[in-house]
Amino acid sequence: MSRAEELRENLAEVEERIARACEAAGRDRGEVMLLAVTKTWPASDVEILYELGLRHFAENRDQEAGVKAGQLRHLEEARWHMVGRLQRNKAKSVVEWADQVDSVDSVRLAEALAKAALARGKTLDVLLQVSIDGDTSRGGCAVADVPELAGAITRSGGLILRGAMTVAPLTMKPAHAFEALASVVSGLRDDHPTATGVSAGMSNDLEDAISHGSTCVRVGTALLGSRRLTSP
Repeated sequence: MSRAEELRENLAEVEERIARACEAAGRDRGEVMLLAVTKTWPASDVEILYELGLRHFAENRDQEAGVKAGQLRHLEEARWHMVGRLQRNKAKSVVEWADQVDSVDSVRLAEALAKAALARGKTLDVLLQVSIDGDTSRGGCAVADVPELAGAITRSGGLILRGAMTVAPLTMKPAHAFEALASVVSGLRDDHPTATGVSAGMSNDLEDAISHGSTCVRVGTALLGSRRLTSP
């Protein structure tokens, strides 16, 4: 089986899962975006997925993503998301290739990204990453710190707050984590009308996420496989 055939089959299975989950939750399939997590996979895989209709791709390493996005400039509708933990000193570099940063978890990072975006003459869409269980060592801000961070993002001038993201903690049932995130975003929308996105759910738990209002599922393994290639 060719790689193109493999990815086509995988995508069909993932799409079927999303459609079934949406139907079970009484939601329209169009409410949920499929974000392909292409980290560690070659640019050729992104090209295949693009030809199959996907437009949103996620990376978690700045150096790898910058190279890959540069190789794929001809994919004019491709939109790149940074989903990994990000240090402030990488802000300028990330702004060069990313259309959206989904892992903003501190005021200082927000300020660095805003400064880099404004210097480049652009505005950057961002998601606020939330640590539902409060263990910020794995990335994300504590729920109690969400209002302060959201305010800093909104005041920055270079960033547009599009919602929030979380990764379900291993110590918590995914459904409980996703329910908590939905509550956080519901509160955000009152003061930040652009913050409508709920990025939750991955290959193993996308159904739970969709049932709790996720508007974006981040799928890597179920789409591309578990084999990892050497990063460029």
